[in-house]
Amino acid sequence: MPKINASTVAEHRAQQREALIGAAIDILVNEGATAVTPAAVGARAGLARSSVYQYFDSSAALLATITEEAFRRSNEALAAAMAEASGPVARVEAFFRESLRLGAEGAHRPAAALMSAGLPPACQERLMELHLEQVEPFRAAVRQIGSPDPALTADLIAGMLHTALAAVDRGTPLDTVTERTLALVRRCLSPADSTVRGVPSGGARAGGTAPAG
Repeated sequence: MPKINASTVAEHRAQQREALIGAAIDILVNEGATAVTPAAVGARAGLARSSVYQYFDSSAALLATITEEAFRRSNEALAAAMAEASGPVARVEAFFRESLRLGAEGAHRPAAALMSAGLPPACQERLMELHLEQVEPFRAAVRQIGSPDPALTADLIAGMLHTALAAVDRGTPLDTVTERTLALVRRCLSPADSTVRGVPSGGARAGGTAPAG
């Protein structure tokens, strides 16, 4: 009987499952979706393939679990960050700040790898559903601000986040990217008659036209 390194069998199984998921994510990010097999994941986690099958019966099951787990963990972190913010603008800033922090840790890489993995249509649809669930709190905050055409405004601001994440991936310091990105977000979300850093947003064309796209 395998050694149990936990106070209960249930806790041991939970630890084993977490280890397998972590190994599967590592393989996915570094080697691609086709490399995520029960044998490879078991070897990476230090478990026999027969043990892997107690938790996941196929590569598809592993990928499905990675999909759910990657978003679940990020969503929990984003929800906690936004819950501490007061007001819709602060919630948008919290979403961006936490997204960039997670990005610096590589939290977005499993989802990105899955998006480009050529998964079956059903899996791709689930990925899109999870993505929409993840960004809905951000989009809701933009709607609450009362920006003109909030859907378009949210899309345009989200483009900034993708660019900022790419900058972090290239090695630009997280603090630098976060500070500059949030400054631009504040400008985009400021009413036309407000002042940003002493410059009327209506007088600076780049800032004055951003909210409406």
